[in-house]
Amino acid sequence: MKESKKHSPKFLKTEKTPVEPFDPEALIEVQHLSKKYGSLLVLDDISEKIKSGEKIAIIGPSGSGKSTFLRCLNVLEDPTDGYVFFEGNNLCDLKVDINLQRRRMGMVFQQFNLFNNMNVLKNITLAPVHMGMQDLRKAKRKNALTRFLNLFRSEEKKKELVPIETNKKQIQEQAKENAMRLLTRIGLADKANVYPSTLSGGQRQRIAIVRALAMNPKVMLFDEPTSALDPEMVGEVLQLIKELADEGMTMVIVTHEMGFAREVATRVFFMDGGKIQEQGPPAQIFGSPQNPRLKDFLSKVL
Repeated sequence: MKESKKHSPKFLKTEKTPVEPFDPEALIEVQHLSKKYGSLLVLDDISEKIKSGEKIAIIGPSGSGKSTFLRCLNVLEDPTDGYVFFEGNNLCDLKVDINLQRRRMGMVFQQFNLFNNMNVLKNITLAPVHMGMQDLRKAKRKNALTRFLNLFRSEEKKKELVPIETNKKQIQEQAKENAMRLLTRIGLADKANVYPSTLSGGQRQRIAIVRALAMNPKVMLFDEPTSALDPEMVGEVLQLIKELADEGMTMVIVTHEMGFAREVATRVFFMDGGKIQEQGPPAQIFGSPQNPRLKDFLSKVL
């Protein structure tokens, strides 16, 4: 499995908005986030905080910047200006290992993005096994270096080796066990050895969610997870997301399902023109909206 590409040199924030102190209580914080594609301004100076346990629903018309904002949270899109903090780490800093940070940020896309040449079990275990083996190799390399350097140190200055309590077989077995547990939870354990192309859209999306959960993320990011589904399959996917919300998972979900946003979200962001035009608890957003554009939007979708 290939690692995500490293930050490109242009991603170093030097002649931009100065970084401000981040809120230690925020799981995710964005400061003055802007994104341009050429001359097109898609996100316009957004500053926002998301705390652990919050369920944020992002609503708004097509082209308002919702998906781009979501993809900037884990830097799948490089911000043109501004900063993104996750657990206090500035993801726009070249010194930060972005791949390490993304392990704790699960992402679910509209089109599932499963590997059709791998069975369901392999799709789910691929990333955990890859990351586990990567950590194992890193620990072994560190120990090899420590052993070498210890040859030149006095007894009292010798360094301790990193304890290694696993091996390739155990990593693979643990990933498989966890994958089967998750598949059993969603009632698809019998599909472990089939290929994604043989499954319904609803089944594939639930497996995509399980694949993200297999990495034990701190937050789940959903980019319109039901938009590619037939209407009768939407409910089973939303039910799984609702169960995750009830269990306390922090999540940010771009959605057109207003009833779901009203029921599950702790806060709702209404985006239009690249800005969060209004935000608040669902009762306020849907019951007494203040922004004229939000009122117009709701009149058309409710």
